[in-house]
Amino acid sequence: MTRLKTLSQPAHNHWLQQLSALPRDARDTLFLLAVIAWILLPQIQQMPWWTSAFAAGLLLWRARLALTGAALPSRWVLAGALALAIGATWATHKTIVGRDAGVTLVIMLLALKTLELRARRDAMVVFFLGFFVLLSNFFYSQSLPIAFAMVLGLMGLLTALVNAHMTAGKPPLMQALRTAGWLALWGAPVMVALFLFFPRMAPLWGVPSDDMAGRSGLSENMRVGEVASLAMDDSVALRIRFDTPGEKEPPGNTLYFRGPVLSQFDGRNWQTDTMAEAMTAPQLRVRGEPIRYQMLIEPSKRRWLTLLDAVQTEPQTPPGASIGRTRMTSSLQWLSWRPITDVLRVDAQSYLDFSYGPLRATPELQRYLQLPLGSNPRTQALGEQLRAQLGADADTGTLIAAALQRLKTGGYTYTLEPGVVDSVHTADDFWFDSKQGFCEHIASAFAVLMRGMGVPARIVTGYQGGDRNSVDNYWTVRNSDAHAWTEVWIAGQGWSRVDPTGAVSPGRVGQFQRLSAPRGALASAMGNFVDNGTLEKLRAVWEAVNGRWNQWVINYTQSRQLNLLQNLGFESPSWTDLLRLLAGSLSALALLWLVWARFTRPQRDGWSQLMHTAQQRLQRAGIQSSASDSARSLARSVQTQWSANSPLAATLSDWLLDMERLRYAAPSKSDETALKTLRQRWHTIKRQSWPTTPKN
Repeated sequence: MTRLKTLSQPAHNHWLQQLSALPRDARDTLFLLAVIAWILLPQIQQMPWWTSAFAAGLLLWRARLALTGAALPSRWVLAGALALAIGATWATHKTIVGRDAGVTLVIMLLALKTLELRARRDAMVVFFLGFFVLLSNFFYSQSLPIAFAMVLGLMGLLTALVNAHMTAGKPPLMQALRTAGWLALWGAPVMVALFLFFPRMAPLWGVPSDDMAGRSGLSENMRVGEVASLAMDDSVALRIRFDTPGEKEPPGNTLYFRGPVLSQFDGRNWQTDTMAEAMTAPQLRVRGEPIRYQMLIEPSKRRWLTLLDAVQTEPQTPPGASIGRTRMTSSLQWLSWRPITDVLRVDAQSYLDFSYGPLRATPELQRYLQLPLGSNPRTQALGEQLRAQLGADADTGTLIAAALQRLKTGGYTYTLEPGVVDSVHTADDFWFDSKQGFCEHIASAFAVLMRGMGVPARIVTGYQGGDRNSVDNYWTVRNSDAHAWTEVWIAGQGWSRVDPTGAVSPGRVGQFQRLSAPRGALASAMGNFVDNGTLEKLRAVWEAVNGRWNQWVINYTQSRQLNLLQNLGFESPSWTDLLRLLAGSLSALALLWLVWARFTRPQRDGWSQLMHTAQQRLQRAGIQSSASDSARSLARSVQTQWSANSPLAATLSDWLLDMERLRYAAPSKSDETALKTLRQRWHTIKRQSWPTTPKN
């Protein structure tokens, strides 16, 4: 029966019993190792693979030593491991300074230092290295999940630090956690004051990114078939909120966010013609009223700002932003001086009714008629055939309409998995063979056909459409909204947008009917328990919260600080006003803490107060005592130093003995009455004439 009862106990209870039975040093060490592993976990995707493997091996080794009670490794072993870590860091980063190399070394030092946990001094070093590694996570990401994870790591380190100062016995970790929680709670107002009023003096405030490699997304080069892979990525690319939400917002089918413009074509790849953009001017012409909006652009490690077509004036970015100044190219693309490595807030205004480019034919337009020699012969022949059917005097609008009509009636389909065409005749494959493709297949084939008919054409990549978040009224544009369309040159109008995907799949542009990737196993399992509507609502709430985090925390810049000061009544705020307000806030918090400490400090009970008063009076009379002396010992001192026959000595000794009896008597309802009587007797005693005993 006992055996069956033991087997029926849950496994986790068995592990808890084993952990509680460990010595305190082993328990505390395992807890600290778990906290270190938690703060190192987000670094896995940033650090070299060997760093994570090496750190994990060292932590597991230290955990085994704690469980078995074995001796720690010698200093020679640690020295060899340190040399190996430094050598691997140098071989990986070609340096031991800088962000990535420095963080790698600190992680290695933290993991190695756990193997030297012999005294409290070693634990203090581990704690402070842990705090530094915790902060280093924000070098790579300041997202809300990382912030939440680091708050948990902070509480773990504070708990371990408080626990290390509890030297007596084996205090429970929950007791240390409560103390750490109160410390963090008391430090929170100071943290908020520093966040709000400590001057942001760029570029010292930010940490520049060493890694300028672009992330997956839009590119200056497009191989036909590659944009379809972005539909697999459902992450947020940008969020936009219009200043006039509701019915005055622009229609969704007009939301084209311009990215790289591609004009050079080799039969398979399209790429940007930087020389052509440098030789010509934008010649932008706008009509109507602009649409004002605020945009949050996610880090792309690229230089282009995917703004809503078309922006005439320079967009406003936070003062001191790491991207530097912005400029517009001849193709209406806005570029920053440096890549976007952090969430960027942009205030801009766009004109949906616009035209740009030369109104008359110029020699520069010949660049947009070029096709590789011998490439896509069937498409070029189709262009010549359509041109001949429509007549030599047919205008560009007629040619465009004929090509779009062929797309509508030719049996072409819009698909997410057309594949990457290996042949250099990508347009021929679309028009005559596969007759299916994603947006870049259709736009590329359309542009080649236009050029075959003698019409200048090029590809524009970016995003189209988006989803309106009902929680915070932001439009969310995802990487899955990546799109490619065509621009053709029309005499008297300039460059005009033509989206041939709308001819094949009108719902893609008009009703945002996106092609979605096949659901994974986890998504399918979630769908069995939670309906899609609930999942969409949860995602909308999460994106709204994450957007607020990016807007009010990540993008709390110097300009927002000065705006806050203006709201507080400062007419011309400056950084000196911030410093004065910061000093005043910290002083006010310190004063409030002192007042709170004064009124919440432990108060003596009535007996202790009366006894303390008697001790002070006796000390002035020359009878010394300490707080640890009992009333009986104090009575003995009175009888010893004063004459035993003195009436005051006898009265005072009796009073002290009565005080002791009251202190150690069983509690009763008459205690208050007895204490009141003793207080009255004391007032009578202290009014008598007291002798003075010389001090030794």
